[in-house]
Amino acid sequence: MKEEFLIADSWEEYELIDSGNGEKLERFGDYVVYRPEPQALWDKSMTEEQWEDMADAMFKNAKSSNDKGDWSVKSGMPDKWNIKYNYKGMRLNMKLSLTYFKHVGIFPEQAANWNYIYDNVKALKKQKPEVNVLNLFAYTGGATFAANSAGAKVTHVDSVKQIVGWAKENMMNSKMTDIRWVIEDVRKFVKREIKRGNKYQGIILDPPAFGRGADGELWKLEDDILEFLKDCEKLLDKNAFIVFNLYSMGLSSIVARTMLKQIFGEDDIAFGELYFQDSYDKRLPLGTFARFCR
Repeated sequence: MKEEFLIADSWEEYELIDSGNGEKLERFGDYVVYRPEPQALWDKSMTEEQWEDMADAMFKNAKSSNDKGDWSVKSGMPDKWNIKYNYKGMRLNMKLSLTYFKHVGIFPEQAANWNYIYDNVKALKKQKPEVNVLNLFAYTGGATFAANSAGAKVTHVDSVKQIVGWAKENMMNSKMTDIRWVIEDVRKFVKREIKRGNKYQGIILDPPAFGRGADGELWKLEDDILEFLKDCEKLLDKNAFIVFNLYSMGLSSIVARTMLKQIFGEDDIAFGELYFQDSYDKRLPLGTFARFCR
């Protein structure tokens, strides 16, 4: 399987307007956001004055891309707003908000994976009446709702209580049901599921480079991911799919593909980069992935 470059091209309410000089200018629904992007190493196509004129909210004062900062907002910019995403029978309605870590509650490039999840759950539903999907490091639930839209029962696991609360709001906005919410360190949860003998027809992993569990458990991707994937292998059913994302800077999609091949024994693994193309044809990479369906 060759490396792939995937763009989430089904969006109507998201747009990458411009990028460069370590920053990106994006439209989320009715509002334009100006924030850091360390991989945008080229020059901006628009002027700084144009960016500032278009932006409803600007993230500033962070010493690095991983630090807390402040948002400068124009009059009329709300604290919270919503964005919709549609694909086939999927109808998502996600709440957005400006956070201290520059995030807004959604990673729009992940829509390329949401479509894949939706299509594979639909295919699995033709083979068996009940499809169970496990979403680990599940954040505000985009992948959860993609699986649920296609008819899966989803277990949504994240260690941050406030983030799970945010995901529940998105569930209500998107009119979803059959979602099991778990606030816990994902490693502890997976080990308990192994002991229970549970199996899943889909597993989604979106691990951070660094984080802490609900009880302060330290997570470091380079140290913990291999053993964690080995545990996940014990939960994956014979006919099932897996989606594995890597955001850690410097980790190639080949790393993700090699781990999945070694642990799950699959040869037909799609792997590559997720990206968006701005209005000036500059392609901005936004993460790597590996995935398969067996």
